Amino acid sequence: MNGFSTMTTTLQSFKALALVSLALSATLSIAQAPAIVVASTTSTEQSGLFPYLLPEFKKATGIDVKVVAVGTGQAIDMGRRGDADVLFVHDQVAEEKVVAEGHAVKRFPVMYNDFILVGPAADPAGAKGRDIVEALKKLGAANANFVSRGDRSGTHAAELRYWKTAGIETPASAPAFANYKACGCGMGPALNIAASTGGYVLADRGTWLSFKNRADLTILVEGDTRLFNQYGVMLVNPAKHPQTRAVEGQKFVDWVISPAGQAAIAGYKINGQQLFFPNATK
Repeated sequence: MNGFSTMTTTLQSFKALALVSLALSATLSIAQAPAIVVASTTSTEQSGLFPYLLPEFKKATGIDVKVVAVGTGQAIDMGRRGDADVLFVHDQVAEEKVVAEGHAVKRFPVMYNDFILVGPAADPAGAKGRDIVEALKKLGAANANFVSRGDRSGTHAAELRYWKTAGIETPASAPAFANYKACGCGMGPALNIAASTGGYVLADRGTWLSFKNRADLTILVEGDTRLFNQYGVMLVNPAKHPQTRAVEGQKFVDWVISPAGQAAIAGYKINGQQLFFPNATK
């Protein structure tokens, strides 16, 4: 082999090595890209909010987010175990408790919408009105077909508060009336069960607006001030859970309560209807 051929072969080998090096570098860069776990509710996921919101956050920060959508109680338990970096949930009593325990740093209000009572348009129990407690009393008296989330979610916690105010205790193991059924499922599946069985169900408005399989379900109770549904966001405490991605998680908290994040929340609409209303500054 002459000198020219040897030089050509050497250059080709160098180029090949350079391409391999670039490919490995790109792969490592992707593998090392910052990412956080946000434990949140099924309502924020199934309403379509996160698929809308997270690309905006990624564009602003370069941080990827993996959402684990479960009931609020389960999400908070993830925070207690250190299995998430951020909690984005809607049960203020439980949120304040996890902060007091030291598992989360600080709770920030971030947005709100409201709960609604959904049921068959014929409304055999006569629940329609603007008073959720009176409506539930009628459902209990009529032994109505009621679908409960039964999953320790924020919606389930609110439902149980309303039953208690109505004077009807409904633990899943011993419901006060025969047709009270706890599905142990998310908001979307609970609505599907109600739609297929002609049942009543307490829902968050965001998931309802994005829900397609309504059958003859309609909103029967809305507008009661007790149906207010506040969401909060919290960083899992890195002092108690050192594995927490505290820097990236704090960036998510800061962004979602910032003017940019709040504007993104306000901008999410379905058929012209706003699903969530930002209130981090109030």
